[in-house]
Amino acid sequence: MARSSRQKEKLLYLQKIMLEKTDEDHPLTISEIKELLAGYGITTERKALYNDLEILETFGLDICKTRTSAVRYFVGSRDFEVPELKLLVDAIQSSKFITHSKSLKLIKKLEGLVSENEGKKLQREVVVTNRVKTINEQIYYNVDEIYCAISQDKKISFKYMKWSVDFAGAQKIVKVERRKGENYIISPFALCWDDENYYLVGFDATAKKIKHFRVDKMENISIINEGRDGSEKFAKFDLAHYAKSVFSMFGGEECDVKLSVDNDLIGVIVDRFGSDIFIVKETEKSFVVTVRVALSPQFYAWLFGLGLKVKLLSPKKAIDDYKSKIQELKTLY
Repeated sequence: MARSSRQKEKLLYLQKIMLEKTDEDHPLTISEIKELLAGYGITTERKALYNDLEILETFGLDICKTRTSAVRYFVGSRDFEVPELKLLVDAIQSSKFITHSKSLKLIKKLEGLVSENEGKKLQREVVVTNRVKTINEQIYYNVDEIYCAISQDKKISFKYMKWSVDFAGAQKIVKVERRKGENYIISPFALCWDDENYYLVGFDATAKKIKHFRVDKMENISIINEGRDGSEKFAKFDLAHYAKSVFSMFGGEECDVKLSVDNDLIGVIVDRFGSDIFIVKETEKSFVVTVRVALSPQFYAWLFGLGLKVKLLSPKKAIDDYKSKIQELKTLY
């Protein structure tokens, strides 16, 4: 009876061996496959093994063979090729949104999508300057809870945190609750990944406006039994435009600003606002472009970083705000 049970498992273990042990550079002979099956306590005849490989191929596994001194078998194409997985590994390792421990777990899972030998090629470090990994493991469950609320058309409740400095105690950086611990009640509509952070974009019925929140700063998320508000606003909402106009998701009054830009910065403008912008020639060396942005400190910092190659032409309010911030900076030096 025990032998019969192991025989029933044979195809499963054969598939496991082929997926884990073989690739184009590491094929196995029938004898080697038999030996590996024996390691799982499964015995088989050569002829039966040929039939089993044919069954796996019929099932959809890309069983290939090559002939040198003997016929060898390996799995050819897979759902993911190694170069594709390398891109995913690079994205995981370089993203500050994903914690260090979660990065290791995700990469280990990606290694399971190729053979053991090919998986070793994925074990590499990506060096990215000024990259800080998040420390909030709860964020993955937060994302799942938000998606559940969206699919159920329900509101969510959560605590929203911020970083603070505790000089009274051990003089350390601590997380504290905003609004003195009062729960936020928001109608969630979308999740946006901007500047390597996840943001919830939702409707605040109290403020009667669309707001965004850093998901890694949300705690104690729960779905409440109330239908979402703000559907009429989101019917006309352009999330891509919102993400482009709100620099690093720092809010502010939205308005159209006109910029005079040196021609050699066209790439910077396209990277920020996309290629569907409308530009007008100003001089042989410059152009004028009008874009919609949120007048936030992040926008002015971006503008300042471009130096003399970009000039803010309008509106007057934005120009006055920018001048004021420059004057404020001068008082520090």
